[in-house]
Amino acid sequence: MERPAWAPQGIDITVPSVSRIYDYYLGGSHNFEVDREAARKAMEFLPGLPKIMQANRAFMRRAVRYAADQGVSQFLDIGSGIPTFGNVHEVAQRARPGARVVYVDHDPVAVAHSRAVLDGNPDTAVLAADLRGPREILHSAEIRELLDLKRPVALLLIAVLHFIEDADDPYGAVAELSEALAPGSLLIVTHASFEGMPIPTEEAGGAVDVYRDDVRNPLIMRDREEIARFFKGYEMVEPGIVPIPEWRPENAPQDITDADPYTFAGYVGVGRKA
Repeated sequence: MERPAWAPQGIDITVPSVSRIYDYYLGGSHNFEVDREAARKAMEFLPGLPKIMQANRAFMRRAVRYAADQGVSQFLDIGSGIPTFGNVHEVAQRARPGARVVYVDHDPVAVAHSRAVLDGNPDTAVLAADLRGPREILHSAEIRELLDLKRPVALLLIAVLHFIEDADDPYGAVAELSEALAPGSLLIVTHASFEGMPIPTEEAGGAVDVYRDDVRNPLIMRDREEIARFFKGYEMVEPGIVPIPEWRPENAPQDITDADPYTFAGYVGVGRKA
């Protein structure tokens, strides 16, 4: 298999990656045939996957604008993936010039491409780390140099928590990160769920199996109550934990009426640290 010039040395391009599959769903070009193959296989069970990912990104942009409007000028995006148009730093720095953004991902392609995209932007940094190691993230040079944790930070966990099994304690990781944040900080979450799926759970479960067997990364579907537990210690911002199209749509209620049925699968929410 030919290795593209942008692919970092040392990565196994025969194994699909969650972030490169996500890039493919969003119409990006930083993915390999093995990623596209896994994505197409998952879409046989869940054809609405690209629509869900696009809605995820649209929510992220609305939430970042909301944070900037609230006076937050620091953003920590964990599980940030491969930068595509309208990424956190573009939205945040447009809304609030001088806003600072740290991107964190453990996929080498995501890290390498992020560094290339952000070259020359002094208010951004990229850290190669994993959400399962919150201490490594919090004590990193990138955080120390760019973010002041004594002031509010918007912590983004967009489509990442559902890739962490309960055995790896995602609740503990979020709690540890949250503890380090100043009052007034925001937690911004999107999470997959069988609830709201326009197809039977058994059918949608086929896509979950593809992630487990082909991508070798479990996809953990949690219900609304389980997702709400990530917001322990936060006051929910209206309208609370809701399906993606229902969180402060730009052209409400038109956006909700026009939304693809698949985009109601899963939940999003923003919480404010008291």
